[in-house]
Amino acid sequence: MFSQTDVDRIASCLQPESQSFETDHYRLKLVSTRDRRMLVVELYPEVRLGRNLGSMIVVYTMGGHLQLHNCTGFVSSEDLGEVTFVGESAGRLSGLVVEREAACSLYANVTRDLISGDFTKLGVEVMLSGVALSLAEDLLKKTDGES
Repeated sequence: MFSQTDVDRIASCLQPESQSFETDHYRLKLVSTRDRRMLVVELYPEVRLGRNLGSMIVVYTMGGHLQLHNCTGFVSSEDLGEVTFVGESAGRLSGLVVEREAACSLYANVTRDLISGDFTKLGVEVMLSGVALSLAEDLLKKTDGES
């Protein structure tokens, strides 16, 4: 799924300290000296996930390890300084948001209709996932065959 053009777009948004291509994946290292944070993002264009092949995003932080299997697309926002990677299965979304300032957030198993609903009717703890993943709404429409 990830072409060199995609990786260049992701890197342009995240502005990594370093970027490389390993044997089977791209690797971006993000550092925020101000916040004393560092993380590494690995983009696997094609990896065996059980019986199928798919794309996978892996994030290593100083205190955690996150994986998003079957990544179906991404949305980069230069203004926000972040890239949202999205995976969908059976009407549920998972999103991994990676920030330029070496931070990340994971939203897993979110009901798809949550991202296009009225956020004001949701509790704050649920609203955050809807708002974060709503950036991917246009991307999801394209994968559904809509224009």
